[in-house]
Amino acid sequence: MRGLNSLSWLLSVLLPSVLALALSSCASSNYDETADWKPEKLYAEAKEQLNGKLYEKAISLYEKLEGRAAGSILSQQAQIEKAYAQYKSGDPIMAVSTLDRFIKVNPASPALDYAYYLKGVANFNDDLGFLSSFTNQDLSERDQKAAKESFDAFRELLIRFPNSKYAEDARLRMLYEVNVLAQSEVNVARYYFKKGAYIAAINRAQAAINEYRGVPAIHEALLIIRDAYGHLGLSQLKEDTQRIIASSFPQAADKQLDAFIKPRGWWQIW
Repeated sequence: MRGLNSLSWLLSVLLPSVLALALSSCASSNYDETADWKPEKLYAEAKEQLNGKLYEKAISLYEKLEGRAAGSILSQQAQIEKAYAQYKSGDPIMAVSTLDRFIKVNPASPALDYAYYLKGVANFNDDLGFLSSFTNQDLSERDQKAAKESFDAFRELLIRFPNSKYAEDARLRMLYEVNVLAQSEVNVARYYFKKGAYIAAINRAQAAINEYRGVPAIHEALLIIRDAYGHLGLSQLKEDTQRIIASSFPQAADKQLDAFIKPRGWWQIW
């Protein structure tokens, strides 16, 4: 009985302190030191975090600024810089979502050209299409959606803002992406070729030729078609394809299929 009384007394002493500590902890966790900050100060702090590569902190501050300065130029700037921070933090999907919202809500913004450019960059991947080996990966399952969306964003920039300071870089990236998309199709054709699915290889290589003209990947596509015809015993079609190769690429008419698939940087267009 005495033990129970002692326990009750101990709880009566400690419980209020524990509760007070818990409430204090909750209150401190909900405390927002920026609550009284003016939008200009909030923007300056967000910019400092962005410049310091503390992207998550910058994103949080930009989101607060968007709400507090809604409808203002500062809010627009916060959206654009938040998208950049999202992109740099490794979240291109959120960056593109932010930019799509910006483009829709601010069609007359002076930063619209940059929004299209950043959208293209966020979807841009300079490793797409150029693979050093195929191992066991089924290339027919590779998704080029991001590359196509990047290309579309750059194209929109060039159509609407041909004199933008971002236009030249966008144009170079578009040239690269055209060959990337063609190369992706050709990579699938090569995958089928290596598996012995020669008809599928011919069809995929032909699709690349029909859709993408005047890019280096077409040379490889023609070689795949030529060699696939050879494996199928279609000598006349093989010879016809070789004549097309000799006519289209006279300085590399004797180039063989194994000479292809060399990784390039995006700035090395051809």
